[in-house]
Amino acid sequence: MNRELKTRLSALGVTEAQLKACRLPEYVEAKNLVQAEDDMFSRVQHMTANTLRAWQLMEKTAAQENIVLLLVSAFRSIDYQCELIKGKLAAGRSLDDILSVNAIPGFSEHHTGRALDLSTPNCEPLTTDFETTEAFRWLTEHAGRFGFVISFPKDNNSGINYEPWHWALKNTTKGNVS
Repeated sequence: MNRELKTRLSALGVTEAQLKACRLPEYVEAKNLVQAEDDMFSRVQHMTANTLRAWQLMEKTAAQENIVLLLVSAFRSIDYQCELIKGKLAAGRSLDDILSVNAIPGFSEHHTGRALDLSTPNCEPLTTDFETTEAFRWLTEHAGRFGFVISFPKDNNSGINYEPWHWALKNTTKGNVS
């Protein structure tokens, strides 16, 4: 981990003990990103070209089966991840609580440009309610055909709570960002 990132994490209150306890790999921030469609909040999203191709094919196939998949978010920079955590700290949440739902900056799969948070109409985004939807059942059965896997299933050992909405394009080379 570079010195600049360590300094930024220290400013957030992330301790050496929390870094050592982190069970997520450190990720290189993707540089070669392409613009995808806007997310469900009309924000511009970016991802790797391979992720965009796989996402568009999966979204189209799901739609042909009357399943609507909505993009909630994709690429997140380390800067953005730091700001998310700062905002939650300012709202009075404890760092330990935040780190159970947000990866330490530098350790978020969103930095790779391969992670997508998904939802569907009539479902509050980024909630476990997503697991009760037809969209989630469809993803569970079909996402693997497009190269996507759920990153934080129930009872995962990553230290991140269950996230049925968080799916990532598999990458065969750890740390490689295409």
